[in-house]
Amino acid sequence: MKYLEKVYQYIEENREVYIDWLLKASKQPSVSTLNIGMEKMAKMVEQLLEEVDADIEYIETEGYPIVYGEIKNNNEKTLSFYNHYDVQPEDPVDEWDTEPFEPTIIDGRLFGRGTADNKGNLLARVCAVHAYQQVYGKLPVDIKFVFEGEEEVGSPNLMTFAKEHPEKMETDGFLWEGGERASDGGLDVGLGVKGICYVELVARAGNRDLHSSEAPVIENPAWRLVWALNTLKNEQEEILIDGFYDDIIPVTEEEIEFIKNIPVDEETMLKERGLSNFLHNVSGLELKKKLFLDPTCTICGIESGYTDEGSKTVLPSKAMVKIDFRLAAGQSPERVGKLLRKHLDKHGYEDIEIHSLHGIEPHRTNVKDPLVQAAIESAREVYDKEPTTIINSAGSSPMYKLLKKEPENIPGVQIGVANKDSRPHAPNENIYIEDFILGIKMTAAVMDKFSKTKE
Repeated sequence: MKYLEKVYQYIEENREVYIDWLLKASKQPSVSTLNIGMEKMAKMVEQLLEEVDADIEYIETEGYPIVYGEIKNNNEKTLSFYNHYDVQPEDPVDEWDTEPFEPTIIDGRLFGRGTADNKGNLLARVCAVHAYQQVYGKLPVDIKFVFEGEEEVGSPNLMTFAKEHPEKMETDGFLWEGGERASDGGLDVGLGVKGICYVELVARAGNRDLHSSEAPVIENPAWRLVWALNTLKNEQEEILIDGFYDDIIPVTEEEIEFIKNIPVDEETMLKERGLSNFLHNVSGLELKKKLFLDPTCTICGIESGYTDEGSKTVLPSKAMVKIDFRLAAGQSPERVGKLLRKHLDKHGYEDIEIHSLHGIEPHRTNVKDPLVQAAIESAREVYDKEPTTIINSAGSSPMYKLLKKEPENIPGVQIGVANKDSRPHAPNENIYIEDFILGIKMTAAVMDKFSKTKE
């Protein structure tokens, strides 16, 4: 019997134990936005880490504690796990088919708030460590657990944790929360995310709304804002801010090959969105490059004056727009914010206010990193299919808060137990039980194979 097959067999023989651990964790509410059940959930996480004989610390923050654990065996490599024990509120409750915090298995699916985001992944990591220990005693890598309780409120204290505890950040790589099965039954292996610079622009004129008859002689801030917005991007979707593209890290030919292999069902995407074509009729590789790699400038909402039914002849005194810039690897929200200010000033819009609302730095792990290679090899073995390696997610995540480090960032790989219909943050959140079991095996495989990789 192969070395890892003994671990896989143990996982199968003890699957009911591990499912029970997940059911108990999913039953415990832990809604960080409302401080519901957070203390009890943190204690439960501590108890789970006791099952694997980890040295545990409660790292107090200005919010909820980080439950930190270590297992040291003086191995050559250290692998860290980042997960979170908080979940989103269960609202709207009346749209659930089951009770959100009464985890229920129906036709092989486990329904309940937090099953996919993120307790299924958290338990998969702990169960994998437990299974490996039960079979072989000593783990092939040293392990560090970083389990926070504030991911669903933006991880406001995660970067402070990393800065104040640099010794806890000494690691060769992180398995990050998130991730799902691919549509072909293989596994998505995520290596990075885009960043965000989210701002609000405000134009003002006068101290109150006026009658529109005064429009010939009184400036309209809505028009001023529209004209300012028109300087940011052209009809070819090119962002016109000087220096905006300068810091982007070019993708390699090898990374482009991975991008080519990401399955995108264009016909289904269009049908689900009620559209006949993508922007500028892009398709194939060009569509994938734009979706997963390119930065964006998107108007998320715009408001001014009277917008209710009927007519009201008004000259508004204020106009506001919310914009999100999705950032490519190498860009930063701080620099993009400064470039935006400089751009507006250059075009005569010094009076337009910029309010920074949200910033996330992008992160991308090198495809040649040993952790990436271990994850890809493990996914082939566990799922018996070629994994889908996603160089960059089209979305964003605060990975940089732990993984940003000089002179080189810490490698991070996203693998998880969710499916394409897991519905995180929504009613009827779910995972397949079999995906949970495979996630345990996958984590065990990564530990073993990572220990054998060379720099």
